[in-house]
Order: sequence, then C-alpha cells, then structure tokens
Amino acid sequence: MRFVTVKYGNKEEVGLVETEDTKILLLNPAAEVRTGQKNFPSSMLECIALGETFMEQVNDLLEWVTSYEQTDTFYIPLEEGKLLAPIPRPSKNIFCVGKNYAEHAIEMGSAADIPEHVMVFTKAPTSVIGSDEPVLNHQNVTSQLDYEGELAVIIGKKGRAVKKEEALDYIFGYTIINDVTARDLQSRHKQFFIGKSLDTTCPMGPWIVHKSMIGDPNQLTIETRINGEVRQRSNTKNFIFPVEEVISVLSAGMTLEPGDIIATGTPAGVGKGFKPPKFLRPGDTMEITIEKIGTLKNSIEENSF
Repeated sequence: MRFVTVKYGNKEEVGLVETEDTKILLLNPAAEVRTGQKNFPSSMLECIALGETFMEQVNDLLEWVTSYEQTDTFYIPLEEGKLLAPIPRPSKNIFCVGKNYAEHAIEMGSAADIPEHVMVFTKAPTSVIGSDEPVLNHQNVTSQLDYEGELAVIIGKKGRAVKKEEALDYIFGYTIINDVTARDLQSRHKQFFIGKSLDTTCPMGPWIVHKSMIGDPNQLTIETRINGEVRQRSNTKNFIFPVEEVISVLSAGMTLEPGDIIATGTPAGVGKGFKPPKFLRPGDTMEITIEKIGTLKNSIEENSF
C-alpha cells in the first residue's frame, strides 16, 4: 500500500495510490459512502498513530471497495490531486544519519572520516515540501546548494531502548527524502542544522510505502539524477549502519514516536564530491528513485528578475 496526503479541492485527504499509478482512493470519502461517517483521522500523522488499528480499517475498507460499483465518488485521477509531502508538517525535527555510506564519507574527506558510531543531525519541520514542489534557490544566503538522495523510515509505534532484532517491527513504512544542503553554511557555522534546514530543503515523497511491501530496507537500489545525469547510484546494502542499528541507537535513551522520520544517509556522488564541485543551479531538476518506492522529483526555482 502506498499512502499519500493529497490536496483535492480545498481539502487535504489521506489516500491510497492504486497499483497502476492512475487513481487515488480517498479514505474518508469512501468511508462516508459506506457508513455515512468519516472513520479515518484527517491527517497522516493521526492515521499512523492508530497503529495496527489503522491498517485493519484500511484493509476492511479495501475489501468493501472491490465489491462496490460506483467508485467515482471516492476515487480521483492521480493528476487531479496535488500530492503533498506524505507528512506535510512533521511533529518534530527529521532525524538524519550522516556519512552512512563509506564512499560518501571518503568523498567528503578521507577514509579517516568513516564513522565508528552512528552520526545524527536534524532538519527542521519547516523545511519539508512534497514531490514536484520547487526548492527555493536561496541565493541570498548560499552559493553551494547540494542534493542528497536518501531512503527515509517512518516510525509506526512508540518505543524506547528498541532492540536491533525487533527494530523493523517499529516501522510503519518508507519514503524518499532529498536532504538538500547549503554546504557553505554547513562549513561556516561548524554544525549542520542551519545548512540543512533552509525552507523547502527537505523534499519528501511522493508517498509512504507500507513496510509490508518492502521485505528488507537494507537491500534497495537508489539513484539520483540531476537534469537526467546519474550522479548517485548505490544500494542500501552498502549502509555502514543498517536501519535496525540506526533505530536501536536513536531509541537507546530517547523515545521514538509514531510519525517520526529518519533519513538514513546518502551515497557517494553529491555535488560537493566532484572536482570541481557540481552545486545546484536555478532551474536544475533533481530526481531520486528508490527500488519498490518510486521517484521523488523537484526543481530548483529559476532566478527571479
């Protein structure tokens, strides 16, 4: 199942994108046709917080939908809805794992920069946008805007001191994040938060794929293209710290909650790693594709005159 937050008309709805990528099933409109009531929460965060109850309700609704003939009232064509970030406004900062691929650590420094422990920073919730939304060029504050394609984990249930062997049970699903970064700000401020948190620098989406569709998150191909040119190509099997270890380390003394987002790190091939660097320019198009999830696409806003 692929869950979306979609703006349709003047409303935001939680929906499901069906397998042919042509239609969206709007959960509450379908529930209203069936029962006369909106049985689902109005936001993705609230839906995820319901845990297994949410998935049971979705499966029950889908079983009814397959036998219902007049679906035009709750199915909409994909192109008629505007897909927002699956979680348009996270409840707290997005956790981000730094240097989780050895080759990326080396391109950003040397083999000495390969971390021995999970390295974590965060991005502000205000940085989040959806697929196909423009990324501001921020030319008033940076001249070194860069891209980072990443697999993101969406936590599905509350947990602290989660054991590695149980970590996947705490996941709701997976999405894609582009950890757009102002490298000069990152260097100037000697920490990551400002350079990682400019408005619109956390494109996310296009949807959340439920964990039932992805057996092993540590075995997924990932590719980033800039204006059609492949810049990053790897597989999450190359993680230094696999998803289970990241969750275990984060939760060792900190409670993870439903809807928490963890970006798991980017492979080699970022703009800063080239000689000379290939930083993003106004008008550039970024496409990040991850196996079994899909493609997140955004462009840098053009210069305004």
